[in-house]
Amino acid sequence: MGKILVIAEKPSVARDIARVLGCKKENQKQGFLQGNDYIVSWAIGHLVTLAEPEDYDNKYKKWNIETLPILPEQMKLKVIKKTAPQLNILKKLMNSNEIDSLICATDSGREGELIFRYIYDIVKCKKPFQRLWISSMTDIAIKEGFSKLKDGKEYNNLYLSAKCRSEADWLVGMNATRAYTIQYHALLSIGRVQTPTLAIMTQRQKEINNFIPEDYYEVEAEYKQNFKGIWFDKKENQTKIKTLEQAKSIADKVMNQTGMITNVAKEQKKVPPPLLYDLTELQRDCNKKFGFSAQKTLTIAQELYEKRKMITYPRTDSRYLSDDMKKQISQVLEKLYVVERYQKYVEKILSLPILPLGKRIIDNNKVTDHHAIIPTTKKINMDILTDNEKKVYNTIVIRFLSVFYEQYIYMITKITTEVEKEHFLSKGTTIIQKGWTELYQTLDMAVKRNKKEEIILPDLISGQQVNVIQSKWYKKKTQPPALYTENTLLSAMENAGRFVEDEALKEQMKDSGLGTPATRAAIIERLLTVGYIERKGQTLVPTEKGMKLIEIVPEELKSPQTTGKWEKGLSSIAKGNMTDEKFMASIQRYVHFLIEQSSHVNQNIVFEKEQRSTKKRIRKLGICPLCQKGTILEHSKGYYCSEWKNGCKFTIWKNSVKNYGVVLKESMIKKLLTERKIKSVAITLPQTGEKGIATLLLSNDNSGRLEMMDFTKN
Repeated sequence: MGKILVIAEKPSVARDIARVLGCKKENQKQGFLQGNDYIVSWAIGHLVTLAEPEDYDNKYKKWNIETLPILPEQMKLKVIKKTAPQLNILKKLMNSNEIDSLICATDSGREGELIFRYIYDIVKCKKPFQRLWISSMTDIAIKEGFSKLKDGKEYNNLYLSAKCRSEADWLVGMNATRAYTIQYHALLSIGRVQTPTLAIMTQRQKEINNFIPEDYYEVEAEYKQNFKGIWFDKKENQTKIKTLEQAKSIADKVMNQTGMITNVAKEQKKVPPPLLYDLTELQRDCNKKFGFSAQKTLTIAQELYEKRKMITYPRTDSRYLSDDMKKQISQVLEKLYVVERYQKYVEKILSLPILPLGKRIIDNNKVTDHHAIIPTTKKINMDILTDNEKKVYNTIVIRFLSVFYEQYIYMITKITTEVEKEHFLSKGTTIIQKGWTELYQTLDMAVKRNKKEEIILPDLISGQQVNVIQSKWYKKKTQPPALYTENTLLSAMENAGRFVEDEALKEQMKDSGLGTPATRAAIIERLLTVGYIERKGQTLVPTEKGMKLIEIVPEELKSPQTTGKWEKGLSSIAKGNMTDEKFMASIQRYVHFLIEQSSHVNQNIVFEKEQRSTKKRIRKLGICPLCQKGTILEHSKGYYCSEWKNGCKFTIWKNSVKNYGVVLKESMIKKLLTERKIKSVAITLPQTGEKGIATLLLSNDNSGRLEMMDFTKN
């Protein structure tokens, strides 16, 4: 009897699986680990990608409007040269007589499924395979997963959904990018998801640019009875006063006068604990608390999942747990109890007669591929974590513990006072029960504590007289809409339906948005990389190039509802409710439309031509890590691939780490291209101003995106 080949997505995951399966014989050069019954190997992420246009026909090497649209009858796959040796290892193993069957152990999600299937297709493997589907990398979870293997065919719809996503992105991106680049004589990257995301940001920027601030005034009365009130218009129910004269008149009128309490209203408010984390909500919170980019949070969470095995699968879109998790919840709590900082809070939960596992925590109907992100049952060692890993892990733990706590209950008191026929409103807040907020007040590692402040009003009754001892007027200005941060942009992407005017479609888009939790970080980074947006402190601002792009593309390309409908369609394919043929036919029609629309050139929009000096072009800084064909050259705004006209999108923008106080030099680019990282780079954190050193990394996706890791404070 032959062996079973297990294919994981990354070497680190493969080693964990191999250890559980008893595969101890490892030969790194051979690219696999071997045991009596199993051989475990890995994919190193993507080994296979969709072929380039020139792989279909040499005529596509030159960007020409006459050759568009590019719509291959059958989409071809090609081997990624950089990782070809590992693919050859897998090909040999998969087609070996020693192997009877396979187990797909790539990440349990749409993209993980695509990675395995692309490999399976390109090596022309025909052997049966099963699917390992796990949400945690602990030994227990791996063992349980292997006891519940499913036939790979059960995931065919998920694969078709992933395949359609990949091909749709290729068709729309490749054709639209070429069409608009040709028509406007500037390299314009266009994408199915990135362009509508950019459109949301440019719309906000327009609102800010067109905003005209207006002065207004407020009047405050201070009473002898030790409280204050703000004047308000009882008819309009607002505090704004349009003119200085009116504000002064009210302030003078009530000064040193006696008033009367006309109404005392009290309302008790109850706030349940927040839901558990999905990836987007975790990214939002980490951006808000620590200034982490969405990509940085994802990278850290992935480390906590794969390397540390301390959290469950992070690339999830669910904020609920399934019924079969009930036993595991108790085990997680017991592990957390060992950690001193969590002990008293866990003790309180474990002392409950029964765990409060209501629909806000356990709901099978709201768990799809993966449940919410929670800590695992692995023994906890906080000492091995980096500072950033501690921050993210602690954030997940607090959220997990908080869902078992009582509601936050507080009382809002509103007192209306009449003085000389003018009305003043006083608001007070009294905490009745801290509930789950107690954890955030004591355990939250964020610099700005999430404190619930009380404003206690004196015990007053209706009809009681009060005395004004001071009255003041204040000049204020109306404020423009806020610039997007990664926190608010992620929220906008997730809830893209609110930007849709059609009510029926808005309702349809409730459960879909722009991208998925797993892809949104990459979309934001892509917009930064191509120069459509830039970071300013913690805010994200569209550039002139980004603003112009949205001016020239058709409404359908920049509308969230188009992409929202596609994400809905992809989800329907995964559920077996739509055929892949129907979906791809709609994409092809859309591509024809985009090419036709690109011919309507807006003569009023001119993109700045990038000046490439001959001297700098001659200096070749290294081989392009993305296409492996071109060489990296320099122009005024960045470092780019010589194969850009043929579609290579590798770019390192010179201002990409400007916010960290880092000026990129030619020598640094050379080192990044050869070694992929530079240690001990002096930086200043944009969110806090702290100075220290960090490691500058070239991202694994080879797009040219740069990352800062392992910050150490001076």
